[in-house]
Amino acid sequence: MIARARTFETTALALFFFGVTTLTVWGFAMPDWLPPAASRHAEGVDGLIRYLLVTTGAIFVIGHAVLIYFILKSGSGEDSTTIQTNPKTERLWSIIPVLTMALVSEVGVLFLGLPVWDEIYGEVSEDVLVVDVAARQFEWIVRYPGEDGEFGRTDPAQIDGQSNPTGIDDADPRGSDDIVERNILRLPVNRPTQLRLRSHDVLHSFSVAAFRVKQDIVPGMVGSTTFVPTQLGEFEMGCAELCGLAHYRMGGRVIVMSPDDYETWLSEQGGDA
Repeated sequence: MIARARTFETTALALFFFGVTTLTVWGFAMPDWLPPAASRHAEGVDGLIRYLLVTTGAIFVIGHAVLIYFILKSGSGEDSTTIQTNPKTERLWSIIPVLTMALVSEVGVLFLGLPVWDEIYGEVSEDVLVVDVAARQFEWIVRYPGEDGEFGRTDPAQIDGQSNPTGIDDADPRGSDDIVERNILRLPVNRPTQLRLRSHDVLHSFSVAAFRVKQDIVPGMVGSTTFVPTQLGEFEMGCAELCGLAHYRMGGRVIVMSPDDYETWLSEQGGDA
């Protein structure tokens, strides 16, 4: 009776871990859980994610297969006192997982990730479009250089929520033609874009999932991120850092336009295409 109960318990436990393994693999193998890629470096980010899912998933499955094997073996009634151990083998099988994880997490990630890192944070091309994006509870203030092609100086003391949300210094003539919008970022397709990111108050994080872009914005620092939008349309941008009680509504739109449409819009605002 005791042996039968032990067999039932070990079988049930083995089936439990088998079910967990199967459901986990099925869940991560399901397609379309990533939004469509809409920037040049997005495929590299997705490739890195898939690499990590496959390698760590294989380790997960192998580990659970071994676990299930030992669970079933423990319920077979074999006397564990008769099992002989080998210190050399134990050391070997302690080192192998460490080396495997080091190869996966360091060598593989660096090999696949460094080209993506260089594209986001490396040298920018001469035709890059620079846009200033300021985060403030709970909105995005987007500023483009005007006809002179230069941003005006900003002064935190001159920030006004209605007439001067980004704090353009009225003593700097370069800022008189700057173009400012709230919660809308307009970009030309297939042109490198660099965002200068600032915060007016607390920690924020600029995020556009379709572009695979996420960059923290630290108060007192000017950060940046670079990408090339590759698809026309509208995409959601948001704050990926809890920044206050109304964090949930700190969203906006990225409108990717054809170069001609972008130049037309810019000229209508008084800018220099």
